[in-house]
Amino acid sequence: MPWVDEEKCTGCNVCVEKCPVGAISMENERAMINMEECIRCGTCHSVCPKEAVRHDSEKIPENVKNNVAQTKKFMELCAKYLDDIKEKGKCLQRMIKHYNKEKIVAEKTIEELEKLKKGD
Repeated sequence: MPWVDEEKCTGCNVCVEKCPVGAISMENERAMINMEECIRCGTCHSVCPKEAVRHDSEKIPENVKNNVAQTKKFMELCAKYLDDIKEKGKCLQRMIKHYNKEKIVAEKTIEELEKLKKGD
């Protein structure tokens, strides 16, 4: 999904004008993408003269870091509120199951999308 690098965005308004569904607006002189309205057409990527509209794959390291931090927080809270240090390990296992489920959902979704390419 696209996102706007606010440091690169100059507020030129080109992406706002070219977005076919009006999912981009200006906020504090920077482009903002409404992901609920965005159809992932890629137009904003190709028209931005400053390459401020970025691909979400660039945020993978940040996403992983945030997921690990959130898991650590949950582990500490489980130990605190359930009054048992062993709950940290149980929480960690639950989070691993959660992310394994997310991985399976992504893999199955990709399989179904690949079928669309083949016309199934």
